[in-house]
Amino acid sequence: MKPRHKRLAIIVGALAVLGIAAALVLNAFRSNLVFFFTPTQVSTGEAPKDRAFRIGGLVKPGSIVRNDITARFVVTDTAREVAVSYTGILPDLFKEGKGVVAQGKLGGDGTFVASEVLAKHDENYMPPEAQAAVDQAHQASKTLKQ
Repeated sequence: MKPRHKRLAIIVGALAVLGIAAALVLNAFRSNLVFFFTPTQVSTGEAPKDRAFRIGGLVKPGSIVRNDITARFVVTDTAREVAVSYTGILPDLFKEGKGVVAQGKLGGDGTFVASEVLAKHDENYMPPEAQAAVDQAHQASKTLKQ
C-alpha cells in the first residue's frame, strides 16, 4: 500500500470513529433531556405521549387521595388541571395548594404517572417553572375576562 493510501485510510477511519462517538453522545443527551410543560400545555396535547417530561403547578386543594404508598392528586395552573398518580413516598413538604413539579410519563387514560415528585422547601418558594406556569395562566384568565 502506498503512503498516500495509508494516510487516506487513517483519515477515513478517524472520521468514522469521530462520527460514531458524536452519535453516541448526542443519543445519550437526547434520552436524558426532560422538558417542562404546564397543565394547560398537557391538556392541549403539546406534551409528548411516549417520553418522560415534567409537569408543574399547584396541588389542587382537596385532590390528594392516598392508598398505601400510592398517591393521586391534581396539578393545576389555575386554568387547566391534570390528574397525577405517584407510587412512592411523597416529600414531607408536599401539601395541597403548594407548588409541585412531577417527572414522569402521560398514561393512556390521560393521567400523568410520576416517577419523581419535587415539592417546595419554604413558605415563599415555588419551583421557577411552576411559578411561571401559574403566572402565565393568571394572565391568560385575566385577558379572557376582559
